[in-house]
Amino acid sequence: MEELKLKLSVLPTEPGCYLMKDRHGIVIYVGKAKNLRNRVRSYFTGAHDEKTMRLVKEITDFDFIVTNSEVESLLLELNLIKKHYPRYNILLKDDKSYPFIKITKEEHPKLIVTRTVKPTTGTYFGPYPNAYSAHETKKLLDRIYPLRKCNTMPDKLCLYYHIGQCLGPCVYDVQQEQYKEMIDGITRFLNGDTKQITDELKEKMNAASEALEFEKAKEYRDLLGHVEATMNKQKMMTKDMTARDCFGYSVSKGWMAISVLLIRNGNLIEKKADMFPINDDVQEEFFRYIAQFYDLKSNLLPKEVHIAKGLDQKIIDEYLPVAVVQPKKGQKKEMVDLAIKNAEIALENKFEMIDKDEARTVRAIESLGEVLNIETPIRIEAFDNSNIQGVDPVSVMVAFVDGRPSKRDYRKYKIRTVTQPDDYASMAEAVRRRYTRVLKEGLPLPDLIIVDGGVGHMNTVKSVLMDELSLDIPVAGLAKNEKHKTAELLYGDQASIVPLKKNSQEFYLLQRIQDEVHRFAISFHRNTRRKTSVTSKLDGIEGVGPKRKQKLLSHFGSIKRMSEKEIEDFTEIGIPAPIAKRILETLNA
Repeated sequence: MEELKLKLSVLPTEPGCYLMKDRHGIVIYVGKAKNLRNRVRSYFTGAHDEKTMRLVKEITDFDFIVTNSEVESLLLELNLIKKHYPRYNILLKDDKSYPFIKITKEEHPKLIVTRTVKPTTGTYFGPYPNAYSAHETKKLLDRIYPLRKCNTMPDKLCLYYHIGQCLGPCVYDVQQEQYKEMIDGITRFLNGDTKQITDELKEKMNAASEALEFEKAKEYRDLLGHVEATMNKQKMMTKDMTARDCFGYSVSKGWMAISVLLIRNGNLIEKKADMFPINDDVQEEFFRYIAQFYDLKSNLLPKEVHIAKGLDQKIIDEYLPVAVVQPKKGQKKEMVDLAIKNAEIALENKFEMIDKDEARTVRAIESLGEVLNIETPIRIEAFDNSNIQGVDPVSVMVAFVDGRPSKRDYRKYKIRTVTQPDDYASMAEAVRRRYTRVLKEGLPLPDLIIVDGGVGHMNTVKSVLMDELSLDIPVAGLAKNEKHKTAELLYGDQASIVPLKKNSQEFYLLQRIQDEVHRFAISFHRNTRRKTSVTSKLDGIEGVGPKRKQKLLSHFGSIKRMSEKEIEDFTEIGIPAPIAKRILETLNA
């Protein structure tokens, strides 16, 4: 704390970004400030809500970067959040973008759903925060407008042509005027104008009915129903056709919910609500959300963004290349009020779930730390082995951060040094490889290591950590009962059973960890055995080398299919008949 106070006293008063770090040197929060000294000091003075207090409790160091303006600090903040994925920041899209519906600019255009925006390659509509909605809308348009579906133009007509969802440009000449008509229709539909589509479908339905083509008439009638059902979800209308997004927020108990309504051509086409804990000024968090919501380099921003409560208008105008409006009355204000209402309802409906989730995660790891008399195990890493009578031995490691799986940190290990069935040696190799690399690359060390096993496994891991790597990390063991379910937690220098109630949150957490590491180990071992099995059945056959083996598997798809073929099937792809005979004899032995 003395070192922190010293750093706080010499902080500059310029704008910039600050990076809060935990005891492992991991960035856990990134923020921006008009005045770095005042903002960073505020974390260590005065009263805070529970979640901010939890953040402050973990801070052991901080860093900062000075910028020329607050706008620059915002840009930097967004980049730092994407780089470090801090646990206490809003990670709105987890580095993923929302999908768009795209009409490609090609000689024979396609309609696709994509998350990648390249304006020169097509016309985009969206974004769609609900990916399911985007795909369902595309399916409907595919039935009405028969654009090309294939990625590579085939040399014969495909199924889509025969069901009326493609014009067959691979065989027939399709005029650009016909494509233009379809693209205009799709554009009108995606912009909310469905009148022309419904009129055309009604006309086709009536014509088919008069021609006694009742099946075709029924198909057109069903399409009309789909169009109406799609648009019924978008009934809310505004008086003008300006593309706008309306944002509203609600705050309660240290949490913020933000709702956004996307309005295009007067139609409410989409709505989305996000909820997250806040650790900063409410308006700062609201602005940060809006900035992350858009790809600011895209030309697909709305014309207007409507909000209810004041952010710093000057900063918004300078940063967002759209008009930011705070409507005071009329239908526009009603839409913003509706966004706020959606945010309030999202908070109300989710609080009970949040409380349960908090109990299952944060409270669980805090209680586990108290039971084991160690610091709160924010990061837990668990190991398990898998093999069948020593064949294809593998080990895995799963990581839980804040009581939740951190799948990007999972690791797999094919055991290299163990040739006989030896569970202890396999785990020792995995632990040795894991933490040798952690030390070499400066990665975060866990607060607790859990092994799937008993005292022997624990002692093996402790020996590797202490004797070989000079690491003092708490090690616990999870033993199973006769039904292969988590039964007891083992811990201590002389490992003994830690008394835990079977219905406690910390016991449920341990069950989830043990189930996950076991699932991951079994899955990895199954895949490893499958590859080994495929390789071994072809190995040793005279005349079948690596290239020929690859050719066989590529052509037939699997060993099973290969074993069902005749010699002629092999000779057709250039395999000599004697070798083909040996392959079939070996596979069917």
